Amino acid sequence: MSSSSNGQAPYYYVPEPSRHPAMAALGLFFVILGASQWVNGHDWGQYALYFGLFFWLFVLYQWFSDSVHESESGQYGYKVDLSFRWSMSWFIFSEVMFFGAFFSALWWARSHSVPMLGNLENAVLWPDFKAVWPSVVAGATASPTGTIEPFQTMTPFWLPTINTALLLSSGVTLTIAHHALLASDRAKTILFMWCTVLLGVVFLLVQAYEYHHAYTEMNLKLSSGIYGSTFFMLTGFHGFHVFLGMLMLAVITLRLHKGHFTSDKHFGFEGAAWYWHFVDVVWLGLYILVYWT
Repeated sequence: MSSSSNGQAPYYYVPEPSRHPAMAALGLFFVILGASQWVNGHDWGQYALYFGLFFWLFVLYQWFSDSVHESESGQYGYKVDLSFRWSMSWFIFSEVMFFGAFFSALWWARSHSVPMLGNLENAVLWPDFKAVWPSVVAGATASPTGTIEPFQTMTPFWLPTINTALLLSSGVTLTIAHHALLASDRAKTILFMWCTVLLGVVFLLVQAYEYHHAYTEMNLKLSSGIYGSTFFMLTGFHGFHVFLGMLMLAVITLRLHKGHFTSDKHFGFEGAAWYWHFVDVVWLGLYILVYWT
């Protein structure tokens, strides 16, 4: 382990051997084992899944606590800060590719798969099939074979537009909090961080209501053809990322209450802010491509 003899952070910090990676892998093993057995009809699988999730989260809590202690004790210098920045950058890049796959699936279904199903050969088999995206032509939701029940498509008014305003507002409050931290105004930083977390919570509540409305009143479900599949996969995964980002910001805010971070040393804050702004950008693309077109 590198150490500092003059009270400054070492050039590069190498932590001592840790049990955390192996223990986290053990927890994930039980998660995968339990999930695979549960979906195959073995009831004991759900208990293995729950145990694995609890064990994994407990290990992560210990792991992150150790990292926070190392950071606050002055062990992390420039090189560690740089490695954290590169790590977070590549993580967000992987998330870009993740959502890019789902946006590509939406584009391929709309521009290629659905028109192809309307060619001459398929027109003979299913003369009642409308080779258009459901949101373009009213009534083009039920399948000719009756396997897909009629459903209503989602419009941008008003819940998605409200959620767009909430996320954009959260980006503003987060930016205000960042500038307050740079100015060493901790009270203002904490206030606007809690505002950001609250806006994230409200976003999730509005989305939950939207899902309930879709299922109960619009008959729009995950099984509603390619439209329902892409709609719920895109919005659902985005909502999950909003939940994760909200947890990140809440933890950062609690650390601010404890006096962590300074105006010139606060990458934990910046990393969470990068992730939240990424979530905002993804929602804008989703709002346009899923709700408007």
